[in-house]
Amino acid sequence: MKVTSSDLLAILRRFTVADDSNVPRHIDQVKQTHPSTINQLVQFRFNRQHFFVLFDETAEDSASYIMQQIYTAKSDAEGVIVENPTSDLTTYGLPFKGKDAYLFQLTSDKKRLDILLAERRPEISRSTWQKHIKAGHVAVNNTPAKNTKQEVTDADHIAINIPDSTDFSVHELPIIYLDDDVIVVNKPAGVLTHSKGALNDEFTVAEFFRRYTTVGLDTNRPGIVHRLDRDTSGVIIGARTPESFAILKSQFADRKAKKHYIAITDGTPKQMEATIDIPIGRNPSAPSTFRADSKGKPAVTDYEVLDIAGSKALVALHPHTGRTHQLRVHLQHLGTPITGDRVYGKAADRLYLHAYKLELTTAPEKRQTFIAPVPESFQKFFPEVYNDVADI
Repeated sequence: MKVTSSDLLAILRRFTVADDSNVPRHIDQVKQTHPSTINQLVQFRFNRQHFFVLFDETAEDSASYIMQQIYTAKSDAEGVIVENPTSDLTTYGLPFKGKDAYLFQLTSDKKRLDILLAERRPEISRSTWQKHIKAGHVAVNNTPAKNTKQEVTDADHIAINIPDSTDFSVHELPIIYLDDDVIVVNKPAGVLTHSKGALNDEFTVAEFFRRYTTVGLDTNRPGIVHRLDRDTSGVIIGARTPESFAILKSQFADRKAKKHYIAITDGTPKQMEATIDIPIGRNPSAPSTFRADSKGKPAVTDYEVLDIAGSKALVALHPHTGRTHQLRVHLQHLGTPITGDRVYGKAADRLYLHAYKLELTTAPEKRQTFIAPVPESFQKFFPEVYNDVADI
């Protein structure tokens, strides 16, 4: 039989769960199933609580039988079978339209919203759900979720509205080199190497690599084996296969990849050529930045002043380690921050740091060198900087 919201409300009233102040619109999420050919099970929500009504002429007030029917719709159901309020004995069934009706009230412990979502949709990580909640993509009972720790139950109506991923197919990057193993591009200043989390609404090198690689396609870092800061331009290499990924990754980890940078500094280093061997650690007063720190991680950079123009210097940099912000922190420590460094110096039209050359092994017995031409913007300070300075 077709069971309406009015029918369910009438049953709730007979069990004294509802009263005359309630109306059919207080009932929603109605779902009807047939555990067998001789009965009918209706699941619904009333006043933010979930209920089941079982219509069954053969139940004969058997609690175990009633639960078996409910488990067909929800295998982990926990709650109580509501007793018949019109009987002095402990019975459950009430007659309704010529059938016996049994009412079961589902009970559920409260859970954090992010935990519940991760349980319901395990293919998405809990940390990603937290980002969706903060981004306003989740609503609880038609109200945007307050925070990731908001407590909810199975009875709450949770709506998810995750926007479609941005289409980056029309975005391009200058390809320096491409073969079956690797892809090498000249990353412009301002482009992220990869997004910082699962929610990404801007074009990155990783999204460009996604078209050319079979590595890490289920992550936000497909093909990525090293990175450049957003504001740094220049050579960046990606792996196209799992085999090349392993070869490249080990070289960066073992410091066998030779990296060469060009920078313009505010001020001139006291020595024309030197090695900076100063550990770097996170700055506790600004956790997203770093500083020279005797208790930090080892960091070594060779530098050579190529030219001087007024208060600026053109510097070649050869890092032996790959600490975050290493070159920027080392030059700031010398009192000559990189021009345009909005974190460790003074802002300008760009950060004048360019990854000019990268030398490494791309395949067994195949050592290669890749060069990204010096940006034209560097030439306004040093007009004699040409793109064939391969000896730096």
